[in-house]
Amino acid sequence: MRWDDLFNDLEAQLERESTADETDLRAEEERLRLARLGLRDRLLSVHASSGSGSGSGSGRGRDPDRGAVSGPGSGLSDRGDDVLRLTLRDGSLVAVTPSTFGRDWFTGDLQREGSGTTPCVVPLAGIASVALTRAQVYRSLAPEEGERSLSARLGLGFLLRDLCRRRTPLALQLVSGTVHGTIDRVGRDHCDLAVHDAGGIRRESLVTEFRVVPFSELLLVRL
Repeated sequence: MRWDDLFNDLEAQLERESTADETDLRAEEERLRLARLGLRDRLLSVHASSGSGSGSGSGRGRDPDRGAVSGPGSGLSDRGDDVLRLTLRDGSLVAVTPSTFGRDWFTGDLQREGSGTTPCVVPLAGIASVALTRAQVYRSLAPEEGERSLSARLGLGFLLRDLCRRRTPLALQLVSGTVHGTIDRVGRDHCDLAVHDAGGIRRESLVTEFRVVPFSELLLVRL
């Protein structure tokens, strides 16, 4: 037996075992990373990688089943892939192009039937499911680059208080139906809505009733 051949075989075996260990370690780290992802993380990744979000990348993501990277030339169209197709908890279907993400909400442009958009706020708790394209699924699983924006730390109550301060007429889509009006005040887990006709401004003589609305009932806020 040649000693050189023996040592070469041992080195090759050790290298194969080391490579296998590193592959297993990377696979386990990826499984743990995916297990920590929240709904907000995935929707934000779709937005950020679309090219319209802050810190947007090339729009590439990794196929967890095939190990293939989607992107230019991959056969997966990114056209219009910033639009999120949502089913809300009341069963209604909406399409929204996100703009800013808070801690438990995001703002965006709600697509209207026909043409045009309406500014809106989507509480994450109001979402029943999200229909993604294949490209969006891959991008939603991409590692996050880290956020430094102030809005990422702000909850839904903060945003509603700002709308209250501005006396903004709006429509609240609730589990039980849609009501129009102006927010009078915002508590820890609810808001007071002065109900009046859609599109009008708040005048005491035009207010028909006052509603206390729990945040848990909010599905969508249309501005």
